[in-house]
Amino acid sequence: MKGRALITTALGAATVLTLTYGGQSLARVWQMKHEVESLEREIVTLRAETGRLTATVNRLRTDPDFIEQVAREDLGLVKPGERVLKLPPSPGQRGR
Repeated sequence: MKGRALITTALGAATVLTLTYGGQSLARVWQMKHEVESLEREIVTLRAETGRLTATVNRLRTDPDFIEQVAREDLGLVKPGERVLKLPPSPGQRGR
């Protein structure tokens, strides 16, 4: 009977250890799974942004009209002799 009690105690201790440390491992696996999913979504977003930027770079290398558009709209450049008229914003555009 003494051997049986020892085996039962050992199995109980093993079960408690497994549940204690196994539970922590399961929580860590669950946390890592969510982290991986988040990183995969970020990768998709970054790949889309990379595609847009690559298309913009290609247009800047090959499309003179696009270069002029960017120079005018983003950099505020004008051709020699041109006049730029700056109008006040319309009432509906204030606060933007």
